[in-house]
Amino acid sequence: MASSKPSPARTRTRTLFRLRPAVPYAALAGILAAATVLAVAELAGAFFTARARPLIALGSTFIDFTPLWLKNFAVETFGTNDKAALFAGMAVTIAVLAALAGVLARRRWALGVAAVVVMGTVIVACVLTRAGASPVDAIPTVLGTAVGIAVLRGLIRRIPAAGAETTAGTTADAGADTPSVPPGGTRTTRRGFFAAAGLTAVIAAAAATGGRAIAAARSTTAGFRAALRLPASADPAPALPAGLQSPVSGVTPWLTPNADFYRIDTALSVPEVDAETWELRIHGMVEEEVRISFAELLDSDLIERHLTLTCVSNPLGGDLAGTAKWLGLPVRELLARARPTADADMVLSTSVDGFSASTPLEVLQDDRDALLAVGMNGEPLPPVHGYPVRMVVPGLYGFVSATKWIIDMEVTRFDTQTAYWTDRGWAEQAPVKTMARVEVPASFARVPAGPVDIGGTAWSQQRGITGVEVQIDDGEWQPAVLAAEASVDTWRQFSFRTPELSSGNHTVRARATDPQDGVQTEARADTVPDGASGWQSVQFMVE
Repeated sequence: MASSKPSPARTRTRTLFRLRPAVPYAALAGILAAATVLAVAELAGAFFTARARPLIALGSTFIDFTPLWLKNFAVETFGTNDKAALFAGMAVTIAVLAALAGVLARRRWALGVAAVVVMGTVIVACVLTRAGASPVDAIPTVLGTAVGIAVLRGLIRRIPAAGAETTAGTTADAGADTPSVPPGGTRTTRRGFFAAAGLTAVIAAAAATGGRAIAAARSTTAGFRAALRLPASADPAPALPAGLQSPVSGVTPWLTPNADFYRIDTALSVPEVDAETWELRIHGMVEEEVRISFAELLDSDLIERHLTLTCVSNPLGGDLAGTAKWLGLPVRELLARARPTADADMVLSTSVDGFSASTPLEVLQDDRDALLAVGMNGEPLPPVHGYPVRMVVPGLYGFVSATKWIIDMEVTRFDTQTAYWTDRGWAEQAPVKTMARVEVPASFARVPAGPVDIGGTAWSQQRGITGVEVQIDDGEWQPAVLAAEASVDTWRQFSFRTPELSSGNHTVRARATDPQDGVQTEARADTVPDGASGWQSVQFMVE
């Protein structure tokens, strides 16, 4: 006959609810109240601007005040998933604080209300301090806070006290014929509380989902972009030579598909910019202020170029680099119209979300193909890569040049203006460093006995790659076979076949050479403040 004795885990759960019945219930009530605040604000925010969305405002403010070491850790650990990791961390933090607020509300209602109000006030402050925000953007959060307080009150009043019924026809304690009633509450059961909590969770989820759906339906950005036909280039990209791709299987494609191109920026939510009303303003230390609309930009003499971009947060061997075919207007042409004054030395470009980058003026005026790009690999810029317009500057790391969703360019000086990342400890001047990356074999790969194929990619924008050498274990450096070169502004791939290697662990290193600075430096440097350096080492096993 099967035993009816309850499991130890079930016994512990029952004991917890008997000894301190208010704590777990109150914590859950607080979490659901916080979820309601955010969900209602998300729903109401669909009828306002994107700046009114609370989670985005909270996350953006968190990023602004996050210590530099933690930002670097997030990018190096999670790469392009850093934003997902941030939201997960925010969810845990909000849940813990909300649980505490629920416990406080159970013990003293005024404290619970104060906790929810403080939460709402923090969110409002985050919303109103975002770039371009107005007081009306606080309305969704205020509404969500009011509803959250009501939900918290309703759930707290339904918390069953010790001796309350746990299931129909049974009681939690022997001799407890009827559930007791919490002060100021209603006669309820454990089942009744969870029914109310479940209904609250469903409504909150529906509100949040509905808010996102309504916001998407009201947006015209996707439709306008889908209907956009880019003009033909007045100066098409030079034909690509044969042999750009390394013959080693598994090496990164030479031309990076848009979907695979890395994304590192400070925007938690991709800004939705109306291209029909978009305008770029060039002002500051200029003789003539220039304004250009999206239609005027498309009517300009656009050029097309293959360019490799690299993120300063890319560690040795990292994948935060990519090559695409960009369509855009050379920045120097607009600067020529504005006529910067002789003492200007920097252009501060600003995104619609408030991000800014400081680029040397001379870089934007020389003969390199620094672009205000509108197209990427034959299509309008994807929203995540800056639609409708972004900057693309070969030879500089993105944090000082590659402003997405750009709306403003101020001609100024380095000694009078600073940018988003330079305010946070990164360098003012950040030319891309020469780098070689081993991609095949992957770290800790197991390869069959015999010769081993080594393959990878090297870059040194504006200087070009003239050689790559490979070292197996501690042997001599040997020249790799270079693939063809498209231009000095694009990366270059390489291949190398080893002699037959003995079974066991082996290490491969690679270093590149450029015609200006020579062999890539061996000195190891962190990504902060101006990019990583050193020779990448990859360990693999021959079986």
